[in-house]
Amino acid sequence: MYAVRLHAFGPPENLRYEEVADPVPGPGQVRIAVGAAGVHLVDTMLRAGKYGGPMALPDLPTVPGREVAGTVDALGPGADPQWLGRRVVTHLGTVPGGYAGLAVADTARLHAVPDGLDLPAAVAMIGTGRTTMGVLRLSALGPDDTAVVLAAAGGIGTLLVQYAVRLGASVVGAAGGPGKAERVRALGADLAVDYREPDWTGTVRRALGAERPATVVFDAVGGEPAREAVRLLAPGGRHLVYGWAAGGPAEFGAGELDALGVESRTLVGPALGKLTGSPRALRELEAEALAAAADGSLVPAVQTYPLADAAAAHRALESRGTMGKVVLVT
Repeated sequence: MYAVRLHAFGPPENLRYEEVADPVPGPGQVRIAVGAAGVHLVDTMLRAGKYGGPMALPDLPTVPGREVAGTVDALGPGADPQWLGRRVVTHLGTVPGGYAGLAVADTARLHAVPDGLDLPAAVAMIGTGRTTMGVLRLSALGPDDTAVVLAAAGGIGTLLVQYAVRLGASVVGAAGGPGKAERVRALGADLAVDYREPDWTGTVRRALGAERPATVVFDAVGGEPAREAVRLLAPGGRHLVYGWAAGGPAEFGAGELDALGVESRTLVGPALGKLTGSPRALRELEAEALAAAADGSLVPAVQTYPLADAAAAHRALESRGTMGKVVLVT
């Protein structure tokens, strides 16, 4: 098979598209002929050797990627034969191997891809979608809320905007660039702004007025944009952090959030599963996300690249030049 392998930590150019041996499924596993593989910002950090999160850097060489969708083409010992020939999607957890023509996965992690849902959309929902559902569950978002969504043109951001609009909440979508802001406006946000513009929060305040202050900030950006967004919140507001594309989370001084009357929660990695209530929470969130995509209530935005162009996908993601979930297709 062909796969994308990393032989040394460093720039995107270190990702090599090359021929490698076909993987063999072990006990309780299946092999998937991959049609779509998700690309995550964490993948770029691991590739660079600069990831400081809960996962260890992989042994090299490695095949990156932890989200795949495709068709089961082989069974390992003891695997349920019902899976053979079925379209499936899975999150591989901390085990890499997704940027490949073939990948192995435990049957306990598999979901059948709903009829009518294509593989890139399915792979978007298995990771990005599950995070969205978890953040929404913990946000207690209601129709009376005014939500500010940072990175609103991203994979999670577009889903949050769609959900909030359908719910009847007031929605401010903040994105990095005029083209992205236009995409957010098309999703139905009440206001779409470019957070790279000076005084973007002043634009938001003037649009909302004193009678409709922000009550929740969904934050995937961090840094100064997040600090500015938090200052839009009324006392009692919620700041929910699920990423920091700007390079690091927003930093607040001692007692600063208390003085603002704001609650801030970080929902990253294992914390998301723990905070949603049970060891099975992540799998439940995956199922919810796939069901929402299947019935059309949430439509993932997907930007695809050929598997062989994984380096280009990483460059675009790191430069924040993408919209929606980045997916490699075979």
